[in-house]
Amino acid sequence: SFAEKITGLLARPNQQEPIGPEQPWYLKYGSRLLGIVAAFFAILFGLWNVLSIITLSVTCLVAGIIQMVAGFVVMVLEAPCLFVCIDKVNVIVDQVDTKPLYLRAVLYCSLAIPPIFMCFGLASLFGSGLIFATGVAYGMMALGTKASSEDMRAAAQQTYGVGNATAQTTNDRAGIVNNAQPFSFTGAVGTDSNV
Repeated sequence: SFAEKITGLLARPNQQEPIGPEQPWYLKYGSRLLGIVAAFFAILFGLWNVLSIITLSVTCLVAGIIQMVAGFVVMVLEAPCLFVCIDKVNVIVDQVDTKPLYLRAVLYCSLAIPPIFMCFGLASLFGSGLIFATGVAYGMMALGTKASSEDMRAAAQQTYGVGNATAQTTNDRAGIVNNAQPFSFTGAVGTDSNV
């Protein structure tokens, strides 16, 4: 099927199953594909920012260099097959793959933020924004899947103080004192006898 062809293209040789809950194939491989595309555009637009040295903008030069390095790091972690000529790439990728997904999300988001603040423009916003979006995708994968509707319904109806006559439920007014009464006005509104 089409899904098996995509997963076969994006899978690494000798790939181990990730630590934690199993993710849907479209999220797992979609985030990897997004990372590869993001790294390509980050390197491309980082080069564009480096060429802004013509306008004597040193901060854009530094932002472009940081963006290109971030794109290179993301490309190494997402598509190590492109760097077979570098010896230690597979060792680094294997170490990163054993870590939880939220560390990869934090790494990608933290790599994407400095170029945007140093040289705000379409090139840095688009190139680093895609890396940031990849970090957000990995962060959502790290959060895990949503509970089933039965589990959420049971958690919403869970009672505390079982056996008491005044059992409290968890609702939107759970922090309000139980004996609180609604406001009522017995006299004319706007009169104040304490003045």
